[in-house]
Amino acid sequence: MTETATGPLSDLVVVELGTLIAGPFCGQILGDFGAEVIKVEDPRVGDPMRQWGRSLPQGLSPWWPVIGRNKKSVGIDLRQKEGQALARRLISQADVLIENFRPGAMEKWGLSYESLAAENPRLIMARVSGFGQTGPYSQRAGYGLIGEAMGGLRHVTGEPDRPPARAGISIGDSLAAMHAVMGITMALHHRARTGQGQVIDAALYESVLAVMENLVTEYDLTGYVRERSGSILPGIAPSNAYPCRNGEMILIGGNGDNVYARLTEAMGRDDLKTDPKFVSHAARGENQNELDAIIAEWTSGFVLNDLLALLEGKGIPASRVFRAPDMLEDPQFAARDAIVSVEHPVFGPVKMQNAFPKLSATPGQVRWPGPTLGQHTDEVLAARAGCTAEDLAALRAKGVI
Repeated sequence: MTETATGPLSDLVVVELGTLIAGPFCGQILGDFGAEVIKVEDPRVGDPMRQWGRSLPQGLSPWWPVIGRNKKSVGIDLRQKEGQALARRLISQADVLIENFRPGAMEKWGLSYESLAAENPRLIMARVSGFGQTGPYSQRAGYGLIGEAMGGLRHVTGEPDRPPARAGISIGDSLAAMHAVMGITMALHHRARTGQGQVIDAALYESVLAVMENLVTEYDLTGYVRERSGSILPGIAPSNAYPCRNGEMILIGGNGDNVYARLTEAMGRDDLKTDPKFVSHAARGENQNELDAIIAEWTSGFVLNDLLALLEGKGIPASRVFRAPDMLEDPQFAARDAIVSVEHPVFGPVKMQNAFPKLSATPGQVRWPGPTLGQHTDEVLAARAGCTAEDLAALRAKGVI
């Protein structure tokens, strides 16, 4: 089941101690590109992600095959001294350690970076938390939604006359994980030059803040506070979701001058090209609502697929609002293997997103889905912690593994 990795990170050993999304998604990305990811879990219940999801087909989470993919599961109780010693032995041989516990937990277990780096100075430790390892909020509980709120994303998401909306995915956790991966790759580059590891401190709120464009700078310079604007970006028009005759929606991005001119031609409305209210990018932004209403009246006369074909022929960016069924039927997804089928021991073939981005020489790969709890405990502890069969039996009897 555990195929040999061939990706660009296939020479790396990663120990993942995190749970839920932020830490494990970081491990998932590294595993997708070949790293040997040893996921250490509570031997009794494992990562809570094993039971997360709207539904549990055959008693199993559809989430786990994705976020647990390409990892080796090792059950170790980190609350026991012997479990901490085992973890230390694994980490002593690792290139990267990922953890997303509340700051101070690793130190409480005797697994501070200073003590680990004393044994393994090349160790790179990625620490993912709500507010970072320092500052007055560092000890607060910080889930993804809190990072999204503090980082500014929640305030600008949704309709202006309604409470802040959720993005529909755990975007704060995922952004923190991706920033942790960026930090790891930077630290690996530094280590290649110096031989020294370091700590990556990835805070959820800062990872959200990092993608908030000019939100802070615009306020600093002009006093403008960006607000919720629904499906539009204020001042950028036309760029919105518009209704079609069959009740579906189409997204059209026609705000550039040349693209807008082609859109007016597709609409048969040359007058909109020369109308002073719409003649320039700034004018279209000032009269955004009126222009959107005109376009919506036009799109509502088309069936979605017919309108998509018309706009594509004119070189106008447009798209349906994709759902999972649309992705599975779309030729672009198929041509690029954006979705792959992975064999699961219970579900059989399972479809999931592929490894991204695409590398021409050393692409990533989904080699196996999330493993069963403790599936690789004996294999990994024998190979990387020097445990004999007798050691393993004794540790299992004590509930350490």
